[in-house]
Amino acid sequence: SLLLAVTGGAAGCLLAAALLRIFVAIAPEGIPRLQQATVDLRVLLFTLTVSLVSGIVFGLAPALQHPRAETLAGWRSLGARQYLFRHSLVAAQICASLVLATGASLLLRSLWNLQNQPLGMRTGSVLTATVTLGQNSYAEPASQLAFFEELERRLRRIPGVTQVALSDSLPLSGTARSTIYSVIDVAGRPRAAEGTGGMVTWRAVTPGYFAALGVPILRGRGFREEDRDPQQKAVILSDSLARRLFPGEDPLGKQIQPGRSGPWRTVIGVAGNVKNSALMERDDPEFYVVRKHAAEPFGRTATAILSGPIDPTALARWVRAEVAALDPTLPVNIETFGQRVGKLAQRPRFNAWLLGLFAGMGLLLSAIGLYGVVSFLVAQRTGEIGVRMALGATPGAVARLVLGHAARWTFAGTALGVIGSWFAARSLDAMLFHVSARDPWILAAAVAALWVTAMLAAWVPSRRAARVDPMQALRQE
Repeated sequence: SLLLAVTGGAAGCLLAAALLRIFVAIAPEGIPRLQQATVDLRVLLFTLTVSLVSGIVFGLAPALQHPRAETLAGWRSLGARQYLFRHSLVAAQICASLVLATGASLLLRSLWNLQNQPLGMRTGSVLTATVTLGQNSYAEPASQLAFFEELERRLRRIPGVTQVALSDSLPLSGTARSTIYSVIDVAGRPRAAEGTGGMVTWRAVTPGYFAALGVPILRGRGFREEDRDPQQKAVILSDSLARRLFPGEDPLGKQIQPGRSGPWRTVIGVAGNVKNSALMERDDPEFYVVRKHAAEPFGRTATAILSGPIDPTALARWVRAEVAALDPTLPVNIETFGQRVGKLAQRPRFNAWLLGLFAGMGLLLSAIGLYGVVSFLVAQRTGEIGVRMALGATPGAVARLVLGHAARWTFAGTALGVIGSWFAARSLDAMLFHVSARDPWILAAAVAALWVTAMLAAWVPSRRAARVDPMQALRQE
């Protein structure tokens, strides 16, 4: 028993060290001090101590019991207490495995919903390049305007690029500007109460923005080059904001004032809703204004959006060359839009795979435990099985007898696991997306997976029991 315990504990420590390296390699950014994570010596000592204590306790426990005469004579090979204790341990393993499997299934389903939710825009064949101008070299709005307009002209000349746009922010970045809904005035209506309605996102974009990202214009039109004239005051609303500002009305041609001190703007179009914030957060309403051919304080940072059937690696080289031709000292951050969206799903993906791994290990432990107990039971009841077969029991009936025995304790563990899963799922509510923590189908799938694993573990001993030779078993008896 001690030999098994020490061997298992040492193997577990080695496996833990290997898994830690894997977790660090696949973990998303933002976890504090992750690169400093190691298998602590105190953890190793604790693990080995538990292994030794387990080996001693479970090795000595059977030896310290007072055997009965009929046990020594071979009439009864398994006492009621040992029988109950061994199978209770298996039921507890099955219970814990079901809790882990249910949690992993919920997170995997949530991850699937997260990665397949509609974003309102396309992510393929889109490259983004963010440029931040130096504070000293580009201190004036006029110099900022000159740089970005020249950059836009250069990017349009890249072969294979079909759409080019500039924006002060991108969807899903969390850096868009916003204003309070209550400060948006509608011509001919009284002002809304202060501080009501939540936040409204807004962006300053060039006319090619909607085509570059594939955002549909549902009504009206998108921006044109003539809208960039400083005298024009056009605005495009997202569908959700248009429905809030003009319920049951046609918003086209209406006048709004996005800020109490800003100019009145005319609604020229309604765009489809896009995912603005993080993937798991609700969509904010949004409006767009055009980047004009004027020195307006839009900031020193802008993102170029390029789309077209061209290799992203080759396109990135072109973009870097064009930025360097204008100012070789400027940093530029280039990535595909698909990569940008994929980063936002890294943490949920990591959580799902982490819990999924633990759930798989739990199922494996349950299978090993059930296999060991059923195998021991078959070995102890070899004589009884031989008598049954000598009296006419078929191999199929013997196999069903063993499987039925395993099914009873699997059912007990499953019943406890369902109750445990029901309560444990509450702790996952904040990590789930568009899936209920008490989804009956997910629980049913976890139960089905557990039962398949348990029955496969019991199937091998049941087949061994079905192949028992009655004459050989009776001679041993």
